[in-house]
Amino acid sequence: MLATRTIIGFVVGSIIIGIGVYSLVTGLGFQTIEVDETFETGESTSYQISANKGAQQEMKIMAEKFDLKLSSPGGDPEIPMTSFAKEETFRWAHLEDGVTRIQIHNTGSSEMQILATLNITPDPILFTYHLIVIISGIVIIGFSMGFTLRKPKGF
Repeated sequence: MLATRTIIGFVVGSIIIGIGVYSLVTGLGFQTIEVDETFETGESTSYQISANKGAQQEMKIMAEKFDLKLSSPGGDPEIPMTSFAKEETFRWAHLEDGVTRIQIHNTGSSEMQILATLNITPDPILFTYHLIVIISGIVIIGFSMGFTLRKPKGF
């Protein structure tokens, strides 16, 4: 018969392993992020979009006036600091693996809204974090199994 502590440890360890495996599986491939942000007059923002070759990106900016600078891996598109008015939509695909950098500054007298659909590649360190969670669950199960061992006579 298993001890109560062993059963509790086995259940907790199994839950932790399940969470780690689920996170590991869902963290593979592109991650799609929906952005909906609003900025007041004079505010600035920047984005760094890390993605693999072929990742499709889309950004719609609505403001009275704004300045934008965009640099993408592979050099297409490459937009130096340029002023835009009203509404602009930018669509592009990464030509190479790398990071797209975008700087936006609201220069108008009203607020600026940014709507974007970004396909990013998760940080590789997250893979290691998920493995550590799985290993933690295995260790918990291992320690809890030690509670089922019978103590030798004399202890």
